[in-house]
Amino acid sequence: MPKATVVDMTGKKVGEVDLSDAIFGIEPNVSVVHEAVKNHLANCRQGTQSALTRAEVSGGGIKPWRQKGTGRARQGSTRAPQWTHGGVVFAPKPRSYSYTLNKKVKRLALKSALSAKAAEGNVIVVDGLNLDAVKTKNMAAFLGAVESKKAVLVTPEVNENVVLSARNIPGVVTTTAKLLSVYDIVNANQFIVDKAALAVIEEVFA
Repeated sequence: MPKATVVDMTGKKVGEVDLSDAIFGIEPNVSVVHEAVKNHLANCRQGTQSALTRAEVSGGGIKPWRQKGTGRARQGSTRAPQWTHGGVVFAPKPRSYSYTLNKKVKRLALKSALSAKAAEGNVIVVDGLNLDAVKTKNMAAFLGAVESKKAVLVTPEVNENVVLSARNIPGVVTTTAKLLSVYDIVNANQFIVDKAALAVIEEVFA
């Protein structure tokens, strides 16, 4: 059964906790994790690129020269793609790149990402991940104490003090136990989770 170190908000080790085998102890499926990350990045794309086709560029209403007898190639418009200022062939148009993954695939990817972090020893459980006030300095001090520069912080519910204190620290992402992202977990060096949030994760995803 995988284990994780339990620390307090000063970074001091206060014990160990057993992690669920069903979530943190499976054999990571790399291809499924890759699919989940690719899906996340595709869903993030804006898809707002656009260019004009030959039907949309201005000008070119008249035939540039007569069809036969000039010695030059026949042309019907000065806005055909081969002309300067002509339209774009198969011009990109605004569209959505998003697609959905099966629920079982997403769940397996999440468990694989968490299991990989546990196997690396990069799961840190905090005995009460909370701050008395919004203070980036205090959050940075905590992350420094646990030697973490790029981490995902998980709380049971939205904690404004934690969110606002961490939002200006590069590489740090905050989320809740029920909204875990495979991309965020893979992208982070450490998975730092509140003890109460860990119980929610094991209850929801087991």
